[in-house]
Amino acid sequence: MLLEQRLRPRDRHPLTARSPVPAGGRASQSAPVRRLLAALAVSAVACEAYPPPPETVRVPVVDTLHGVEFTDAYRWLEDQEGPDTRAWIAAQNAYAEQIVGDTPLRAELEGRLRELMDAPGAIFPRRAGDHEYFSFRKPGREVGAIYRRPVPASPAAEGEGGGPSPESAGAGAPVDPEDEFEVVIDPLEFRPDATTSVSILDFSPDGRLMIYAIRDGGRDEREIRVRDLDAGEDLPDRLPTYLYGNISFDPEGDGFYYSWRSRDVGARIRHHRLGTAIEEDEELFGEGHGPERFVGYTQGRGGRVLVYTVQHGWARTDVYVHDLSAGTPPAPLIVGAPARFSPRFVEDELYLLTNLDAPRNRILAVDIENPDPDPAAWREVLPEAEDLLTGYRFIGDDLYADYLRDVSSRIVRYGPEGEVTGEIPIPPHHVATLRSYPGGGGDRGGGENEDEEEDDSEGAQALLTLTSLVTPSTILTLDLETMETEPWRPSEVPFDGSGYEVRQVWYTSEDGTRAPMYVAHRRGLDPGGSAPTLLYGYGGFNVNLLPRFDARAAAWMERGGVYAMATLRGGGEFGEDWHRAGMLENKPNVFADFIAAAEWLVDNGYTNPDRLAIRGGSNGGLLVGAALTKRPDLFRAVYCGLPDLDMVRFYQFTDTNNMPALLEYGNAAVAEEFEVLRTFSPYQNVRDGVAYPAVMLTQGDLDTRVPPLQARKMAARLQAATSSGLPVILDYDPRTGHAGGRPFSRNVRNAAMELAFLLQQLNVPGDEGRR
Repeated sequence: MLLEQRLRPRDRHPLTARSPVPAGGRASQSAPVRRLLAALAVSAVACEAYPPPPETVRVPVVDTLHGVEFTDAYRWLEDQEGPDTRAWIAAQNAYAEQIVGDTPLRAELEGRLRELMDAPGAIFPRRAGDHEYFSFRKPGREVGAIYRRPVPASPAAEGEGGGPSPESAGAGAPVDPEDEFEVVIDPLEFRPDATTSVSILDFSPDGRLMIYAIRDGGRDEREIRVRDLDAGEDLPDRLPTYLYGNISFDPEGDGFYYSWRSRDVGARIRHHRLGTAIEEDEELFGEGHGPERFVGYTQGRGGRVLVYTVQHGWARTDVYVHDLSAGTPPAPLIVGAPARFSPRFVEDELYLLTNLDAPRNRILAVDIENPDPDPAAWREVLPEAEDLLTGYRFIGDDLYADYLRDVSSRIVRYGPEGEVTGEIPIPPHHVATLRSYPGGGGDRGGGENEDEEEDDSEGAQALLTLTSLVTPSTILTLDLETMETEPWRPSEVPFDGSGYEVRQVWYTSEDGTRAPMYVAHRRGLDPGGSAPTLLYGYGGFNVNLLPRFDARAAAWMERGGVYAMATLRGGGEFGEDWHRAGMLENKPNVFADFIAAAEWLVDNGYTNPDRLAIRGGSNGGLLVGAALTKRPDLFRAVYCGLPDLDMVRFYQFTDTNNMPALLEYGNAAVAEEFEVLRTFSPYQNVRDGVAYPAVMLTQGDLDTRVPPLQARKMAARLQAATSSGLPVILDYDPRTGHAGGRPFSRNVRNAAMELAFLLQQLNVPGDEGRR
């Protein structure tokens, strides 16, 4: 029998008015007094009472782990397809819509976000045969498609039959989204609700075949197909839906390599020969490597050599070399070193971007003809510098190195002998990306986050893409000799950043560690200690959280808000030491940093706890979940998206594909790691009778990376525990997952609902702070 799920009648709660914050905030009281008054004000909110959430039945289950008992009253919500769970989800969605409401504020936000999010970015095509291919979502369409256009004819060949231009052998000129193109694959043909997506993976050397992926909803897993581009039909060769890493044709084009991972088998690298059964694929590497590891490969020496990588979490990589021409098994190059290695072939050498004996990274080169396993024998191409090295590329004979200095981009040019020959001018607090000029070829080496390979270039120009918290992505031409830039393709996003300012401040965490934080708002804004403020963070998995333009942040600032982005330990912004200071037993440092950043905003007169919201997704969802359970008095509203929240039981969620995350978070099956996890695991740290902030959680059925059961259980637990009278809502989508699964209109709807919820909770009226 279904558990009874219904919205109870609206109750009225006797709420008193907020305690006002003095003008200027800082002058009239000390910071501790202001924090105390603001914390008291959270429990006395001046707003209309909220209806209570749907009733959730409690069915207590008691677990004992390492001698410690835990009671879980909502274990039944882990049964995702059970009728009781489905009825509960439907009631929660109805409640979330009731709380946010169909208001003018929400409608205004949706309209503005549609303008900001529908503007196309730069699209650079890839040459294959006589066409250039690219995938993107045309403005107004619900989902992207794969398109192509003929390679532009050489002007010299006009009147003589035309033909491909020599200058177009590399990446072509950016695509004008308003042009008409030939549709190669439209995902609407697979599923008309626009929740299925397609992506280009590789082309055969002759440009006749294309490997592409189909993703169903928001799953991480993909199906792999091969398209005959001349016939416009798929070949019978298909890889079933699994977790795939890199996939590429072999040099002959009669087969392809692929890396994949299965929860049952583990991680493998295989070769498929076209026209044969998948069951006959040759297994090249991976035996003994379980699903808690990632494997990848790099081709070199004309396809005669494969270099395999085994990633153990986000702090260690092993490297193996497989000489296919010699017929010998893979040989270890470096195994067991506490460092990451990102390989790439540059001519006849194997380049490794690594943090081996260099926490801020360096580049080493290995003679692939005689790969010595002793790193002391490797050639150092680029030594460790004061700034964090994040990537590199060659244009002509020069190496351009990407650095982060205090979470801002630097690009330094090195000559053939390793000497510094220039630095590209980049404005403060910007993120910069360099690529070769269209038709000039480009890159014969790259960084660990490079997705594209280009040809060598002798050109004197390049393209520089810049973005910041208040600058939509803009492309400039760069003269590589003078280092001067000129506008080339301005952004089409309708946002003028000149009316806003960005500054970087430094806060101090509880253990004395200093960290930077970006703060952005309308130019000339006087926060007065009460500005609506949204604090965002991530802090984990060696991810660099960079100040890129975001439509949500822009819409927030347009309404008079302050947007802050905190740099936290666990990320990679200051190198491997910074990363390790926020992983495993050091994970609590991340939450301490985030709380310290929030306190800095209050202590320095930007806002107060009654006007402070926090936002995070995925690992950032864990971040805000831990923050709200540790310091419920410090925040008024919380957005928690696609979150990890039950860290004590995480190792038992066998249906997730993200078991490697245990090497970042910790594994509760290990007693020492359990002792750390239970101090911050949000689900186990919710306490009855505490005045929690307003919370919006989001999740969906098709998240195969973060088990969606965590958001369901956390919503139920918080709804039952909180005494603040503030709403806890769950917005749940059956097609959503970590990898998307949302049509464009749903993305706009979700962003508008999120901002409407936060602005309403911070008491920002819909008719104030407009553009």
